Amino acid sequence: MRSSHLFQPPRAAAWPLVPLVVLVSLVTLAACGPGADAPRKPPGGGMPPATVGVVTVQPAAVPMVTELPGRLEARRVAQVRARVPGIVAKRLFTEGSEVKAGQPLYQLDDAVYRAAVASADAVVARADAAVAQAQAQLQRNQPLAEAKAISAQEWLQIQTTLKTAQADAATARAALQTARINLDYATIRAPIAGRIGRALVTEGALVGQGDATQVALVQQTGTLYVNFTQSATEVLRLRKALESGRLQRAAGSSAAEVRVVLDDGSVYPLPGKLLFTDAAVDAATGQLSLRAELPNPQGLLLPGLFVKVRLVQATNAQAIKLPQQAVTRGAGGDTVLVVGADNKPVLRPVTVAGSQGSDWVVTSGLAAGERVIVDGVQKMSPGAPVNPVPWSPPGKLGAAPGGAGAPTPAAAGASAPAPAASMAASR
Repeated sequence: MRSSHLFQPPRAAAWPLVPLVVLVSLVTLAACGPGADAPRKPPGGGMPPATVGVVTVQPAAVPMVTELPGRLEARRVAQVRARVPGIVAKRLFTEGSEVKAGQPLYQLDDAVYRAAVASADAVVARADAAVAQAQAQLQRNQPLAEAKAISAQEWLQIQTTLKTAQADAATARAALQTARINLDYATIRAPIAGRIGRALVTEGALVGQGDATQVALVQQTGTLYVNFTQSATEVLRLRKALESGRLQRAAGSSAAEVRVVLDDGSVYPLPGKLLFTDAAVDAATGQLSLRAELPNPQGLLLPGLFVKVRLVQATNAQAIKLPQQAVTRGAGGDTVLVVGADNKPVLRPVTVAGSQGSDWVVTSGLAAGERVIVDGVQKMSPGAPVNPVPWSPPGKLGAAPGGAGAPTPAAAGASAPAPAASMAASR
């Protein structure tokens, strides 16, 4: 019994240590709890306003660009054909090369045509001899006719013989010219200068027998035509807008300027020139035909290529350009979010007249100085105010917070308490 009393003092001395251990444990748990990293909420317990990127709209003169499908066509096209029958003896050009007007392209076997020229030449010589003989006879009998030594009928016959010989000589010369033309046609030449395509016949082929056989195609591609069409309804609407004053006619050098967009989306660097608009509407399609002239000095464009034609037809003096992501398009119409005076977003219907690059052209629904939300819509709360900041396109220097790729203040605030939490844990 006495031995058990020896251990009582140490047990009594351990009691004061219990509250201290419990207090340290509670402090440690509080430091490691889930609320240690949470950002401090503003007074009143509400969330901070969402930061959104906005643009302040200002009306400006915007050219109304119409984009229409078109097709390229060579300025001049010549079908090279064999004009006389014969056997192709030689091809004298390189396929796909540039040829000059009058350049020999094919040589036909011309032995028959040379013989025809020689025969016609002989006929001309004989006719000239007959004319000379008739003239000599006329000169001999002229004094006799004046002296009434020969009858009037005989004198008339001598004169008729000379005229007949002269007519025969003229016919022979025409036949000789025809023979020479046919001989020249045996050498098939380029009718115009331009780029020649592939050869349509080969050596040994019979051409021109019964019809003028096409043997090649030459096209002038240094300048191309762009043929395109526009709806007659759009043309009528445009004319009414011009007459009412809502649109102004495009002025200056751009009045008849067109731009061509290629299949890969790139814009051809050289501008074209509008030549004419057809005076009649196609009854089958309701379209008006238009044609523009496009320079092609490097030969980059080829006839037959489908392109898009951008045509500036008028200018809207009060149009507004908005980034496409700021406009919501749907079956019920186009809308944007406008930041009001109380910094609360308001849905606003607008009218979109077309696009230019990455922007929509808005013609009604907005006033000068209004702020349109472009970025940060996903962070907004319904009916809650927002924190509007200027918006810049992604990748542009000086992009404002809230833009694509820019950290928002909320995200920065969420990462700020991390060092404090680390310090508490280290304690």
